[in-house]
Amino acid sequence: MESQDAPDGPGVHRGFICASFNQDTTSLSVGTKTGYRLFSVTAVDKLDCIHEGGECPDVYIVERLFSSSLVVVVSLSMPRRMNVYHFKKGTEICNYSYSNNILSVRLNRQRLVVCLEESIYIHNIKDMKLLKTLLNTPTNPSGLCALSVNHSNSYLAYPGNATIGEITIYDANNLSTVTLIQAHDSPLAALTFSASGTKLASASEKGTVIRVFSIPEGQRLFEFRRGMKRYVSISSLSFSADAQFLCASSNTETVHIFKLEQHSPSPEEESPTWSAYVGKMFTAASTYLPTQVSDMMHQDRAFATVRLNMFGLKNICALATIQKLPRLLVASSDGFLYIYNVDPQDGGECVLVQKHRLFDSSEEQVEEKEEDKPEDVSPQPPGQSYAATVALPSTPPSSTTLMGYSEDGGAQKGEVIPEHEFAEGPVCLDDENEFPPVGNQSN
Repeated sequence: MESQDAPDGPGVHRGFICASFNQDTTSLSVGTKTGYRLFSVTAVDKLDCIHEGGECPDVYIVERLFSSSLVVVVSLSMPRRMNVYHFKKGTEICNYSYSNNILSVRLNRQRLVVCLEESIYIHNIKDMKLLKTLLNTPTNPSGLCALSVNHSNSYLAYPGNATIGEITIYDANNLSTVTLIQAHDSPLAALTFSASGTKLASASEKGTVIRVFSIPEGQRLFEFRRGMKRYVSISSLSFSADAQFLCASSNTETVHIFKLEQHSPSPEEESPTWSAYVGKMFTAASTYLPTQVSDMMHQDRAFATVRLNMFGLKNICALATIQKLPRLLVASSDGFLYIYNVDPQDGGECVLVQKHRLFDSSEEQVEEKEEDKPEDVSPQPPGQSYAATVALPSTPPSSTTLMGYSEDGGAQKGEVIPEHEFAEGPVCLDDENEFPPVGNQSN
């Protein structure tokens, strides 16, 4: 549920770099040119800024763990380094440097996963020990991966092939490959798990068909057609909390919501009506038609849609229950959060009920004044890290200098995070004993 945008495209807010919803869609994280911001999205009429962090500028990855104070940040100025902060206490828990640029970070209460272009690092989130390094993974320039937010299974999904839409399902708890799913003919563009981790949705670079698979079996459950006229770039997929609905946003002006329901004939459909007769004709005919045509006849269309007032802008979407009603949230690189009502019974066109600024008007005025100023050149990425040198013959790092880390590399330094709370529900933000307790760390 993350969006990264090319800087300063038409309509893009100059301060916006990325956005992501947390695991239960109660919080929105926004990476900006000055740092990052965390918003509460538990009400429709107001958007509260919980925290604004300025520890590092040009944040292109920011991920918050549920409603805790743990937030993971990666900056364009140091794209190989991941910083983990306790934002409520204003302290850095630890940081890690990798052999190449960090493309994405995923986390749940059990695991923290860092994805590079050709490798994936799996950490134990309790003490940040590096548990597994998946080397020589298929080239993944966008850092596409998904991690189940249900820490009891912690399934990880990532591309199993660079040229076709093959998905590798990996058990991040038991550190073993579960299955391979042949999902699409074209390379993958989007992946997301349901909250329980028992369903996985995928889309390819063509963006016309979205498929849902059972996990861990990898059986195809549903197939939805987003459109037929043009190929699009799917920017985000997200299930509702009960996995009854799935939303998809792209670089077009339309957000689609699909309903996951098995079609069983009702008494009305079983009566000899004209529509039932035609339906049976199509079903019978599909057995004689080419596979592509028959597949298209069995694909479900969108249950509900949203028409955005923008085209070509990056955005992320999520389905949430806010104030006891189903809502669609769309965070866009134009600097706004849009909230829509969703009719769970009849679907149709969703109604915009609120539009929130992610940046205040004073910031926009400052940005306009700075447009004519030459931009500062970003520092070059840091040099070779521990992960890059680990394969070289050397003395293994001792536990005193790399507390909490295994010897197969991935982190430059760090310290053990003390035992923390694993709650069944979201961790209370105002609880002084919340995840994670922090000790001071010297650089």
